[in-house]
Amino acid sequence: MIPKSISVEVTEDTKIPNAATFKIVKQDHTLANMLRAQVLSMPQVLFAGYRVPHPLHPYFLLKIQTDGTVTPQSALEQSCTKLIATLSSLEAKFKREFSFKDAEGTVPEDPYGGTGGQPWGAGKDYLDF
Repeated sequence: MIPKSISVEVTEDTKIPNAATFKIVKQDHTLANMLRAQVLSMPQVLFAGYRVPHPLHPYFLLKIQTDGTVTPQSALEQSCTKLIATLSSLEAKFKREFSFKDAEGTVPEDPYGGTGGQPWGAGKDYLDF
């Protein structure tokens, strides 16, 4: 499900069969590269690429060409669903690992957030070797 704040415009390609260009507004390379990679993992997709026309314009263009067994829109929808599931799984694993860290107990930290060193003596800093 695409949030309402993200606008998607679809333009069917008239020169290339089974191809479409998607303009996705208010997003950048982060989402574009993940979507491109996920779309390319589908065997029905022949081409998927994106470009950001200008760094000051907050949108990217994603072009998808399929072999005709699925539409580019369907390929993008399926890829979004798989990507959301992958990211949800990653988030759950991340939260679970950090809950284990909290359950194991705290490890004393040095003044700079490290866990392996001895506490600094009074009046010392990192320049005092």
